[in-house]
Parts: sequence; structure tokens; C-alpha cells
Amino acid sequence: MNIAKLMKQAQQMQAGLAAKQEELATQTVESSVGGGKVQVTATCAGDVLSIKIDPTLVDPSDVEFLEELVLKGVQEAISTGKEKTAAEMKKLTGGLGIPGL
Repeated sequence: MNIAKLMKQAQQMQAGLAAKQEELATQTVESSVGGGKVQVTATCAGDVLSIKIDPTLVDPSDVEFLEELVLKGVQEAISTGKEKTAAEMKKLTGGLGIPGL
């Protein structure tokens, strides 16, 4: 086994992982809840970019329902982004289970 070759491969993998993480940080995912009445767009890094709410949901007497839908939409968008990131990292590492990725 050639240690120098192994180290070079590890460095290449690390560079590839860093590049993929940067790429995924800018990719967006969307979540739609409440029959499409609340839509959330977020990055795969978990940053929420926008929230769109159908005006028919705005009922001053039932703000709690709207709050729950918005929360659910944000949670789903972030979860989808994390799943996409995990799948991409698994492709790059071959499922090695590298800590922190």
C-alpha cells in the first residue's frame, strides 16, 4: 500500500466534498403544505429564502392555523435540503460514513 497515493486520494476527496458542499449551499429546494397554500423555498444549507402564503389563508381569527402551516413548510424545506445534501455526500464518499458530513 502506497501511503503517499492514499493521502493524495484523501486530499482529492476532501476537495471534492468541499466543492459539493459549496454547490449545495446555493441549490434550492421547495416545500408546499396546506394543499399548496403555503410554499417555502430554502437552500440545501437550511437557509429559508422565501415564504409564499395564499391570501385566502389570512384569517385574523385563526392565526394559529397559519403559524402551524408556515412552521411545517419551513421544517419540510429544511429537511428536504438536508436529505439532498446527505445523498450527494454519500455519492462522493461511497457511503464511508465520514464524521461531520
